[in-house]
Amino acid sequence: MGRSEALPAGEIRATAPLRQARLALISSQAYSIHNFRGPLIRDWVARGLQVFALAPDYDDASRDAVTALGAEPVDYSLERAGIRPLRDARDIFRLVRLLRRLQPDYAFTYFIKPVIYGTFAARLAGVPDRSAMVEGAGYVYSEESPGFSLRRRVLRAAVSGLYRAGLAAAHRVFFLNRDDIELFVRSRMVAAERAIMLGGIGVDLGWFAAAAPVTDPPTFLLAARLLAEKGVREYVEAARRVRAVLPSARFILLGSIDVNPGSVSEAELRAWNAEGVVEWRGHVNDVRPAIAEASVFVLPSYYREGVPRSIQEAMAMGRPIITTDMPGCRDTVEPGENGWLVPPRDVDALVDALLGFIEQPERIASMGAASRRLAEVQFDVRRANARILAAMGFE
Repeated sequence: MGRSEALPAGEIRATAPLRQARLALISSQAYSIHNFRGPLIRDWVARGLQVFALAPDYDDASRDAVTALGAEPVDYSLERAGIRPLRDARDIFRLVRLLRRLQPDYAFTYFIKPVIYGTFAARLAGVPDRSAMVEGAGYVYSEESPGFSLRRRVLRAAVSGLYRAGLAAAHRVFFLNRDDIELFVRSRMVAAERAIMLGGIGVDLGWFAAAAPVTDPPTFLLAARLLAEKGVREYVEAARRVRAVLPSARFILLGSIDVNPGSVSEAELRAWNAEGVVEWRGHVNDVRPAIAEASVFVLPSYYREGVPRSIQEAMAMGRPIITTDMPGCRDTVEPGENGWLVPPRDVDALVDALLGFIEQPERIASMGAASRRLAEVQFDVRRANARILAAMGFE
């Protein structure tokens, strides 16, 4: 409250009606707003906030889905990938003008560019309370790939500098795993006192209900952005070797080609599909039928994940997990209880883990049940959202 000023005798001050508090949710992907942030938006709206959901790529379906949550979809300009200083600077100042017009009291950003540029723009626009969520350090902080080391070192230095500038504008930064907090604090990209450990963003355990285990035929599923760093090629090679031993084994691959430089090509995907080594189905709006069809969920990632939502969804539906001993991924598996961790890029170890479920199919049910129990304890979206709301000052 500001200091009150004395009124002349006999004068009555007009009382303006209280304005509804406003929040700007800033993303680089409209699809993610209703799919990943839906329960959180509902919680904000239930607490009386007017929510503006900003994205650069709305279509009619995503606009309708966001509106159904009680938020207002708002278009803005942003290139999702790459760094082009002139274009990015223009987008930042356009976003500043937009935020000044919307006059939000809170800003909440997620994904790399919104976290960096959106949080910085929110400070320039005078947004009083600013939160950011780092959902994994991502491509530039992943392990070095052959032929990419110099380019990635340069890109990593540039992104680190941008993170320092952007996150300096945040009052709090949510992280999904301890490895990322250590990386960002050690690299001076965020002050330790502003970093908040969230854990997984969680899933709706009712929506992702436990499904009956599948053992015949043994069916494996990888659902992810189709980046090399997600272990897609390792998954395909492992599938090729397993199917040489057991041709009836099925390997489903869900996902679409990505704008990221690490994306696998459409030619590769079509060739794998034609070979019959995997069943590539592209992007799906509802992953639950594919999870229900699978025996085991596989994510052989060497990407710096947060805590992969795809794994959380599969765990909630009672599926064992095979993933890598990498930041974020390792937080989802208790080895021998609900699945196995394998070294990144190790196709031999991945094949052994896959064959283990084929040779001992009873593990599919027992480890799947353990996954569901762990999801109920660790990955309930209601608990994750409660931590976010409490950090932002909402009860």
